[in-house]
Amino acid sequence: MRFVLDASIVITWAMRDEAQPQADLAFTCIQAGSAIVPGIWWYEVRNILIVNERRGRIDAADSVQFLRDLNAFRIDIQFPQDETELIDLARKHKLSIYDAAYLALAMREGLPLATLDKNLDSAARIEGVALLV
Repeated sequence: MRFVLDASIVITWAMRDEAQPQADLAFTCIQAGSAIVPGIWWYEVRNILIVNERRGRIDAADSVQFLRDLNAFRIDIQFPQDETELIDLARKHKLSIYDAAYLALAMREGLPLATLDKNLDSAARIEGVALLV
């Protein structure tokens, strides 16, 4: 199965103290399939790891190992995206441009979206985007 993978899902895989059924499902799906992400995803995942290192939730060695493990999955990073479409979606649904990028990608590719972000989930439902749940 191919789907759009939000960073909110990925980071739960790295944090041992988090458990989310949607994240578990996405993990199962990516093991046998592939995901597609907007370019911002690469930065978001690394930023979330660094922030959580600073908070003491994960150490540097675990971050490095997590990124190695993550690189084993088939994740297609898409650049660039349509600026007008992103801004319109962000305005319409009161999303960040980052979240609008995930929504736009799911809409363009006709793929389900895996996210834990409530605003992004809501916007996807309004736009008729399937969710990985």
